[in-house]
Amino acid sequence: MRKGSIKSTRINSEVAKCLSEIIRSELKDPRIHPLTSVLSADVTTDLKQCKAYISVLGDADAKKETMEGLRAAASFIRHELAAQVNLRNTPAVTFVLDERIEQGMHMSRLIEEVKARDDAAIALRGDEETEQEDDDEFDF
Repeated sequence: MRKGSIKSTRINSEVAKCLSEIIRSELKDPRIHPLTSVLSADVTTDLKQCKAYISVLGDADAKKETMEGLRAAASFIRHELAAQVNLRNTPAVTFVLDERIEQGMHMSRLIEEVKARDDAAIALRGDEETEQEDDDEFDF
């Protein structure tokens, strides 16, 4: 199986979907934050390893605790994954914290702030030009 082939893409998406379901409904560890998402899964071509990219919407402590909880439950998650996905080998799952969503939200906030500042500056400049035009009309 080649990397990037249709089969590997389907396996990656199915593993990600099953991991998401397992984390959401099967795990009862209080360390795992309720707003934990599996963004993607990358299964190696020999089906022995899997990197699961996890996003946690919360503070730094919630992210740290969630990752610890997931690492502690890795064998249980692998067992449940074997029961749900019919693969020749069940991959060992490694969890990787992915902060792309938070970075994207931060960039969006920065863009909105700059846009608001620019709009305010344009409005202020427009008011000054209008006042100058009004003053010019009444010069005697």
